[in-house]
Amino acid sequence: MNQPLAYVHPGAKIAKNVVIEPFTTIHNNVVIGDGTWIGSNVTIMEGARIGKNCNIFPGAVISAVPQDLKFGGEDSLAIIGDNCTIRECVTINRGTIASGQTTLGNNCLVMATAHIAHDCHIGDNAIIVNGVALAGHVTVGKFAVIGGLAAIHQFISIGDHAMISGGSLVRKDVPPYTKAAKEPLSYVGINSVGLRRRGFTTEKIREIQDIYRILYQKNYNTSQALDIIEAEMEATTERDEIIDFIRNSSRGIMKGYSGNY
Repeated sequence: MNQPLAYVHPGAKIAKNVVIEPFTTIHNNVVIGDGTWIGSNVTIMEGARIGKNCNIFPGAVISAVPQDLKFGGEDSLAIIGDNCTIRECVTINRGTIASGQTTLGNNCLVMATAHIAHDCHIGDNAIIVNGVALAGHVTVGKFAVIGGLAAIHQFISIGDHAMISGGSLVRKDVPPYTKAAKEPLSYVGINSVGLRRRGFTTEKIREIQDIYRILYQKNYNTSQALDIIEAEMEATTERDEIIDFIRNSSRGIMKGYSGNY
């Protein structure tokens, strides 16, 4: 249902049962899937690819050109998966030549006023809370939760199932399954509540806790800890995911356990 006060470029490909509210503008080279609702005063610019059954609230701007002085006008995309909710005044910029696209997975919630910059890649079921700012080239894993007003440095990686407290300044990578808080950002345990809610067994949660005790609480350096984890812990999907994440970290991981948590 296209309201008469909305503008949809003739080159946009809109599924028949998409609802577009008044005062919304949809540019050329846009694709929107079945069942999606676009609220009033939304701007969807060239290169947007929006999946099925999404809800995009008033004031959002999707697929604007990157805020990157190196951007040369190249063709690129902003890809949003199915069943996503994008709240008021969210901005999601399209990619640059670096990766060609910014991506948001399926079943994500991006709360009001959050910003997702160029070449970010957000996994399925992630939650980006109000006012979060993701700089360019940030990777966020599936089921990750980033608390309100957190600021994420460019090229940061945040692992699957990680949880970052509100107001955090994230300058280092955050490994999978962890909770991150304090200033400077530190390990404060694993995201055990979130893992239980997602069906992880008590035994699996203990395994992950044991891995991070070696890494963060035994006074080893990172290389020593990884060698011990690999030698002494049984090989599992989660163990290998943690090891691979840390070894592939380009910025280094957040600081270790300290204080009373």
